[in-house]
Formats: sequence, C-alpha cells, structure tokens
Amino acid sequence: MVRGKTEIKRIENATSRQVTFSKRRNGLLKKAFELSVLCDAEVGLIIFSPRSKLYEFSSSSIAKTIERYQKRVKETGINNARNDTQQTRDETYGLTKKIEQLEISKRKMLGKGIDACSIEELQQLENQLERGLSRIRAKKYQLLREEIEKLKEEERNLTKENKELKEKWRGMGAIVVASPSSTLSSAEVNTDTNDNMEVETGLFIGPPEPRQSKKISS
Repeated sequence: MVRGKTEIKRIENATSRQVTFSKRRNGLLKKAFELSVLCDAEVGLIIFSPRSKLYEFSSSSIAKTIERYQKRVKETGINNARNDTQQTRDETYGLTKKIEQLEISKRKMLGKGIDACSIEELQQLENQLERGLSRIRAKKYQLLREEIEKLKEEERNLTKENKELKEKWRGMGAIVVASPSSTLSSAEVNTDTNDNMEVETGLFIGPPEPRQSKKISS
C-alpha cells in the first residue's frame, strides 16, 4: 500500500503532535549517529522539545563541536571581510584605469598626445570624430528647424492679429466719417445758393448825369 504524501504544517492535535515529535526525533538522532560513523564526520545535534526539554547528540563532545563552530564562523567572517576589501580595491583599480583611458581619449579628441599614434589609431580617431560631428550637426539642424517653425508660428499669429486690427479699424472709420458728411452737404447747398445770386455792374466814363428833381405840387 502506497503511503500518501504528508502535508508539512503544524499538527493541531496535541497528542498526535507529541507522538510525531518522538518518532521524528528518534529518527533524526539515528541519522546523525549513522552519518558520523559511516562518513567519519563530526556531528553535533541539539533539539529542544515544545516543553523546552533538551535532546542532544555529538560524535565527540557537544561543547567542543560548538566551540569549533564558533571559531569557524569567526574565521569565515574575517575572510569575507578580507574578500570584500580586496573586491573593493579591485573595483577601485578598475575604475581608475577607466578614468585614465577616458582622459587619454579626451586628449586625443582635442588633437593632443597623438605623436605616438599609429595610422590605424589615427584612422579610428578620425572616424570617431566624424561620427561625433555628424551627431552634433544633426542635433543643431533639428534645433534650427524647431526654431524656424516657432518663428513661423509667431508670424502667422501676428499676421492674424494685424488682419483683425485692420478690420476693426475700418469699421470704426466708417462710423466716424458718417456725421461730418451731412454738415458738408448743408454747406455745399448754401454755397450753391450764393453762387446763383449774381450782381450786374457797369463802368461809365464822364460827368455824372444831372438828377431830375421832381417838383412837389402844392
């Protein structure tokens, strides 16, 4: 009969939990003993029951095993610290070399320190400069295009505002001119009337004509 797989979780029933603890504890102590004998290993096992009862096994002495363990942990911690220090030094050295390489590359980009460069290195440097120059020009043209589009947009807005102002001004001018036109028409009428009133004048040379006096009859 095949045994079902036991689900690993806390056993709620106290009696079943105690029985399981006793069985598993004995099995674990037996396995520790077999491991120490078969493999000539130093094994130390410490178990505390739910009621704080101590169960232990050691192939030699549990105290010596614990002391050996603590010493080993301390040495491991020191070694880890040393490894971390060495790793930090290696990283620092690597970063320093990268900075030096970048400084050398920067100087070469400026045309300095190229006396010892070979033709291949100079060609590679030239290619890098051309690629960089192409990217710079592309970025510059992009910014110029954006600036031109911005100026065109401002021009369109100003043209629109100017057109609106002209239309508004024309409307205001028509209202202002309407009133004086009637006054001028009245003046023109008076002028035409005065022009139609003609005065006849003549020129006479000689002594003045005697006036005939009228006798008043009594």
